[in-house]
Amino acid sequence: MLAIGRALMSNPKLLMLDEPSLGLMPKLVDEVLERVAKLKELGKTIILEEQNVREGLEIADRGYVLQTGRIVLQGRGEELLQSDLVRKAFLGL
Repeated sequence: MLAIGRALMSNPKLLMLDEPSLGLMPKLVDEVLERVAKLKELGKTIILEEQNVREGLEIADRGYVLQTGRIVLQGRGEELLQSDLVRKAFLGL
């Protein structure tokens, strides 16, 4: 969270976040991702790579599924949440 705060001090045009929830306890994961969603609402451009697929896609305007370094599926966040491939491979549904 400190790294995100420091990055925002320079008022960047683009914020790249690589696994911002990694290693955090669940309560802090929710807080960090809520802050990311708020930054999006405020008009910040964000590239988010997140291990929590559902939470990441709920925030995302667009999402990309990579397999061995290649894009195998892309679309709007809410569309990918409904994708059978994403649901089976990443959400265990």
